[in-house]
Amino acid sequence: MMDNFLILGGSGFIGANLAKFFLSQGYNVTVFDLKAPVNQVDGIHYIEGDFFDEKCLERIIKGQDVIIHAISTINPGNSNERFLQGYEKDLVQTVKLCKLLINTDVKLVFLSSGGTVYGDQNIIPIKETNLPCPINHYGSVKLCIENILRACNKQFNTKFLMARIANPYGPGQDYHKGVGFIDAALKKAINKEAIEIWGDGETVRDYIYISDVCKMIYSLCKYDGNEDTFNLSSGNGVSQNEIISIITESGLKPDVVYKPARTVDVKRIVLDNSRIKSFYNDKITDIRTGIEQYLNFLINNQEMKI
Repeated sequence: MMDNFLILGGSGFIGANLAKFFLSQGYNVTVFDLKAPVNQVDGIHYIEGDFFDEKCLERIIKGQDVIIHAISTINPGNSNERFLQGYEKDLVQTVKLCKLLINTDVKLVFLSSGGTVYGDQNIIPIKETNLPCPINHYGSVKLCIENILRACNKQFNTKFLMARIANPYGPGQDYHKGVGFIDAALKKAINKEAIEIWGDGETVRDYIYISDVCKMIYSLCKYDGNEDTFNLSSGNGVSQNEIISIITESGLKPDVVYKPARTVDVKRIVLDNSRIKSFYNDKITDIRTGIEQYLNFLINNQEMKI
């Protein structure tokens, strides 16, 4: 029975959206982060604390039925400079979290990165069974954590799941944190500022609207099958240039500046989502509808500061 949800990193983009969604489903939701969000939601329990404080971590997981692990101290853009931090902190502390959950019935859902763990692949769309070959340390850290969780499942019969999320976008995202091309492109187009594209704009990503991500993660929380790794994606690839075209068609006039490509960026990522769709039946938001919804949200809420 699922009653109590704990979201580690619940003040972030995905975590905050998840907290509101779980609350709407009638569950007890606890958000844990270094700092509680400024705009708190009635009905959600907020706890400020340090994930890397072992006593604090041990205290907050007590009484929880499902834990969503959404904490990462690095991102794809800064992982080359801060890679040691990812291994020394994120990886090691997640191992300690796993140890605390051994011999419990707590379900852990780890938010991995479908956009980086696979690296460059020849066969598209990419299935969960493809061999992951990350080309940056962000994806490498995520994959290392995944492997720890799989080993625990095999050796200790734990209930750890891995959600390889593609490229989420939507309300609450902040591209200043290192990810979010659609977020950056919309906000900069609204504010009439230049949009930087690293490369020729033909980099392809599998963009998925945040509400779809939340519903898919919720379906994983109820999942009781034998698989442990799932692609959470739209299943469709869209280039950055196509995103700019869709934004232009919406009536905005984006100013694009092309810069040299970065070595941390995979050229093409499209994820096969047939595994999650075997039990998740809701319609997935198409890219045009999603961009339109997010643009309307930004305009109506005046949340377009950059």
